[in-house]
Amino acid sequence: MILTAIVICEVAFWVAILTGLAARYVLRRSRLGAALLVLAPLIDVILLGLVAIDLLGGGTASWQHGLAAIYIGVSVAYGKRMVAWADVRFRHRFADGPPPERLTGARYTAKCWRDALLTAVAMGIAAAILGAIILLVDDAERTAALSSYFGILGIVLAIDLIWALSYTVWPKQASAARPTTVPGA
Repeated sequence: MILTAIVICEVAFWVAILTGLAARYVLRRSRLGAALLVLAPLIDVILLGLVAIDLLGGGTASWQHGLAAIYIGVSVAYGKRMVAWADVRFRHRFADGPPPERLTGARYTAKCWRDALLTAVAMGIAAAILGAIILLVDDAERTAALSSYFGILGIVLAIDLIWALSYTVWPKQASAARPTTVPGA
């Protein structure tokens, strides 16, 4: 049930964002767009409630419950960034906005470190959710599957830190510009 809820919530999250942006830029209804965008964080609250109801109602925690905690953490930490990412692309496509900027060099490296910080926040939120569930259920046997997720959270954060460090050592270079004329023509 929880895996289905995660999938439904992920789809609903993006439907809320896409319909909100479509209302804002395609239909030119900015208030409706804002109202639809507000639904995205409410979807996380619904998923958290479903996880709590399932476990407090006697369910045994599984990998899906841990995945739900990670999903919620990432959604909360990166939610604003995801909406901004989609907004820039919608504005460019439907409202004659500027094209999305492609970062390179020190600016891309700085973005990687901001992402690492957001990942730390996301994993912290997920760890807090897992810890709260373990404490609320108060049955080590029923929540054993959740304890292994703390290591997974650390691995995810370590990967993002390595990613940022790699771009600190080897900054992302701008792609070579394509020639405007055909050679030999």
